[in-house]
Amino acid sequence: MSRATTTDTQSPAPNVADSHDLIRVHGARENNLKDVSIEIPKRRLTVFTGVSGSGKSSLVFDTIAAESQRLINETYSAFVQGFMPTQARPEVDVLDGLTTAISVDQQRMGGDPRSTVGTATDANAMLRILFSRLGEPHIGPPSAYSFNTASVRASGGITVERGAAKTKTVKATYNRVGGMCTRCEGRGTVSDIDLTQLYDDSKSIAEGAFTIPGWKSDNVWTVGVYAESGFLDPNKPIRTFTEKEMQDFLYREPTKVKVKGVNLTYEGLIPKIQKSFLSKDKEAMQPHIRAFVERAVTFTTCPECDGTRLSEDARSSKIKEISIADACAMEIRDLAAWIRELDEPSVAPLLTALQQTLDSFVEIGLGYLALDRPAGTLSGGEAQRVKMIRHLGSSLTDVTYVFDEPTTGLHPHDISRMNNLLLRLRDKGNTVLVVEHKPQTIAIADHVVDLGPGAGTAGGTVCFEGSVEGLRTSDTVTGRHLDDRAALKKTVRKPAGALEIRGATAHNLRDVDVDIPLGVLTVVTGVAGSGKSSLVHGSVPAGAGVVSVDQSPIRGSRRSNPATYTGLLDPIRKAFAKANGVKPALFSANSEGACPTCNGAGVIYTDLAMMAGVATPCEDCEGKRFQAEVLKYTFGGKDISEVLAMPVTEAEEFFGSGEAHTPTAHRILDRLADVGLGYLSLGQPLTTLSGGERQRLKLATHMADKGGVYVLDEPTTGLHLADVEQLLGLLDRLVDSGKSVIVVEHHPAVMAHADWIIDLGPGAGHDGGRIVFEGTPADLVAARSTVTGEHLADYVGA
Repeated sequence: MSRATTTDTQSPAPNVADSHDLIRVHGARENNLKDVSIEIPKRRLTVFTGVSGSGKSSLVFDTIAAESQRLINETYSAFVQGFMPTQARPEVDVLDGLTTAISVDQQRMGGDPRSTVGTATDANAMLRILFSRLGEPHIGPPSAYSFNTASVRASGGITVERGAAKTKTVKATYNRVGGMCTRCEGRGTVSDIDLTQLYDDSKSIAEGAFTIPGWKSDNVWTVGVYAESGFLDPNKPIRTFTEKEMQDFLYREPTKVKVKGVNLTYEGLIPKIQKSFLSKDKEAMQPHIRAFVERAVTFTTCPECDGTRLSEDARSSKIKEISIADACAMEIRDLAAWIRELDEPSVAPLLTALQQTLDSFVEIGLGYLALDRPAGTLSGGEAQRVKMIRHLGSSLTDVTYVFDEPTTGLHPHDISRMNNLLLRLRDKGNTVLVVEHKPQTIAIADHVVDLGPGAGTAGGTVCFEGSVEGLRTSDTVTGRHLDDRAALKKTVRKPAGALEIRGATAHNLRDVDVDIPLGVLTVVTGVAGSGKSSLVHGSVPAGAGVVSVDQSPIRGSRRSNPATYTGLLDPIRKAFAKANGVKPALFSANSEGACPTCNGAGVIYTDLAMMAGVATPCEDCEGKRFQAEVLKYTFGGKDISEVLAMPVTEAEEFFGSGEAHTPTAHRILDRLADVGLGYLSLGQPLTTLSGGERQRLKLATHMADKGGVYVLDEPTTGLHLADVEQLLGLLDRLVDSGKSVIVVEHHPAVMAHADWIIDLGPGAGHDGGRIVFEGTPADLVAARSTVTGEHLADYVGA
């Protein structure tokens, strides 16, 4: 007997859980946000637009993502939280409907030479396990294949305590097998100091033999300790030192000495130079110090490991004639093909996981990289895509992914691939929040939030919320410029000579010969990984006349700001000092003028262990950072704290005329305004600037250099559509003033504006490295012979 089944045709009542489909933000005031209230749909792709400095990152990263991370951290025990970075609650009244947030930002990956693409993505860890299981001859555990692990052997007696009075000495032996090359210590390069740049050996120390910046004969801490130590004869030319004197002079271990009644430490010259100069970040050094370091130190490939970083044993163990060094040097797409050929059931799960990781590289457009590529050499866009690798195959859903300009560094040809990845993350049921300027990515958004209307204090409000079509018809800055198209130049400048490059072979370049025209705007383009940076940064002869502004990060503490970085603070301090008849050091918050209570920081930090530390404005100086006595001194009717609080545009007017007229300061402010940073305040901490703002700050600083050739690496990074026009005007002014400008760039507006284009390709990695086109933008559009040509033709509507 069959039993009839009935089907309920009525739709079930909606579950209350399904109503939580919005992220609600009320009263956000982080950085320049002005009480922003907004509702963002979940499981949709939302793009945040607006001019640079309008508050996009403050809303997405510093408010939504930061609070999500803080709440997750709070789920751990107080003990665990004590080991985690602490975060303060963002300045916001209500944040509701948050999900777990995964931030994929553009912070450059660590510049440590030990960090590579392989170590940053765990691909190296899996390869090491693979070789420890299948490598012939077998040399040991996975650590035996690691260039970050040194071999250690030790033996001796250890004391074991058991109970109150029972102690026993036991002989123990410890042995760890590592794969580190002993010569270069796993760095792949060895450094050498050119002694001729440190001193003139025909002179004695008393005669001023040292040629190191800042080492003056009257300085007891530097020259004085060598002259008065008693180990050396200060009146004897250095070239006549005995072998023992030379050993003491260059390599002596730290030794306590008394010089003129002061207890000092004497140390050999080479270790002293390494500690005082080479252990510091070059980017943070003053220009003359940086030039000295570049002259005095040379880096060469390690002769013992041939740059592989690995010991001979690690290189001798192979799978199918391939060592781990060979595997890491392969392009990832080739390595993926080799792994696919390995058929070994005993390590099948490992091969599957490694295959998925390598395939993710290829899918995301980074198949041209090698695992041994130093992580610090990746561009901001490449670093961001490498961070995406671990999330692509994730089974997690209902996660909020937050991206900061994921198309940075991508050729128009590659942007559609990135768009597909963003849509794939959304279609798995995730919320995707993207800060972006490129029209191609804005076009795929389900929801758009436009912030502005201006930058800095003129921004921080929501100007538009809705669909892409709604944005296009809105009267916001982004809406007006969304369909902007730069036209090809009717006439191009004639070159005034050429910079010859012959036989360039850096990285993937294939014996490239090219003449880069001088006196014009030259754009070097091509898909990501085609060899653009290798050609421009690796082959253009550096030195006299070449000013390179790359994307390497500016490192600075909370005490660093645009005024200190550009050198603007020096003329301002001198002007204040002269007007008031006091010392310039009084007008520095890092020197004599600092508020003694907060040491010039403006805030008092209270450490609360596993909870977020609290920063409260200093009660004595009210956050102004200076002593009350210093603030009594004025210049042009303003005190030093009021000047540092000014935006660049206001300061430009202030120092440009009237009683506060200061030509040196005005010139620096002019350059800051020229690169589109007029909204930054002079005292804003560098740590709060975006990647694009930092690069333009570097450009403004270098514009004062006396070079004839400017090399710029993707200057449109982080620029709003409305600001690209201003950048093109700046490039034109540089060329018209007699400079030659070479730009590595993907932005079609910059390509269309060029006088000459050099296109590399046709693909990336070993499929690139060749010149596929040289000529004017009009010729490139007419020919449509390359991927770049096709995209540029579509852009200009040809």
